[in-house]
Amino acid sequence: MGTLTVRRIDDTIIARLKARARTRGRSLEAELRDLLSHASRQPLILDALAEADRIAAMTPGTPLLRTKGGR
Repeated sequence: MGTLTVRRIDDTIIARLKARARTRGRSLEAELRDLLSHASRQPLILDALAEADRIAAMTPGTPLLRTKGGR
């Protein structure tokens, strides 16, 4: 397993994360590991939009959901 170092995190954020970990009865490290694990499994919205655009492009007369500028 790898090691990850994150610098310059606001003290308020650290305090909230520590409180969150404490309410779950685990260490800050375990809480962060769980948060990162869950976040890494979430699909990116851009992936879903790209797939929708791909499907729409196969359907004649259907406008794309977004423009190249992202809006």
